[in-house]
Amino acid sequence: MKKGTSLLVATISCFVSASFDTAYSQDDTDSKFKAGADFYSNYIWRGSNYGTGPVIQPSAKYSGKILTAGAWASTDLNGFQEADLFLSFALPAGFSAGLTDYYFSGLEYFDYSSASGCHAYEINLGFAKAGFSLSGNYIINEAGGAGSLGGDTYLQAGYSFSYFNVFLGAGDGWHTFNPDTGEDKFAVCNLGIGVLKSIKVTETFNIPVTGQVILNPDKEQMFIVVGFTF
Repeated sequence: MKKGTSLLVATISCFVSASFDTAYSQDDTDSKFKAGADFYSNYIWRGSNYGTGPVIQPSAKYSGKILTAGAWASTDLNGFQEADLFLSFALPAGFSAGLTDYYFSGLEYFDYSSASGCHAYEINLGFAKAGFSLSGNYIINEAGGAGSLGGDTYLQAGYSFSYFNVFLGAGDGWHTFNPDTGEDKFAVCNLGIGVLKSIKVTETFNIPVTGQVILNPDKEQMFIVVGFTF
């Protein structure tokens, strides 16, 4: 990891931490600082299964007109944990750009080495217009602890209809690397359909419930995921 990259991420981390200190002191429901949690039957990310069984995924973030910054985590009943920092900028004409720091708990937080480092830094680019969305993601470093190879790429396109959405994603490195054979290829790894339903609890409170059927053609695996958000 280059010194300049480490300094950049450290600066981002300080900014996000300072934002959260402010967020938890706010009682105003219209505050730009928000906290919430998702509950899912299992954690499927870009077509791969992480952890075992049900997960809780808390998050806290600041959402401004241009800048969004925050933290997101996932933990399951068997102790698998992930804790990420992220920021993104809304650009003109539906474009966006950002950076994500993926960290896997249980590893030394300040280990930035390529051999055993636990942070994978990813550049995120996106475009959205009407129901169509397109994203491109690129890991800029090798981190043995996190499992990133450096140069890992992931592309995804999706479209949202009135009652459901479809998506198709493909990648290499992190997403399709086979540790048994050492094979690294670019392949479709995340193909699926999702639905969203809002369950009305009271006149002013609804619980969004999501369901997805996901196929990973590269690993020849299929998943069904159900979750809800608070």
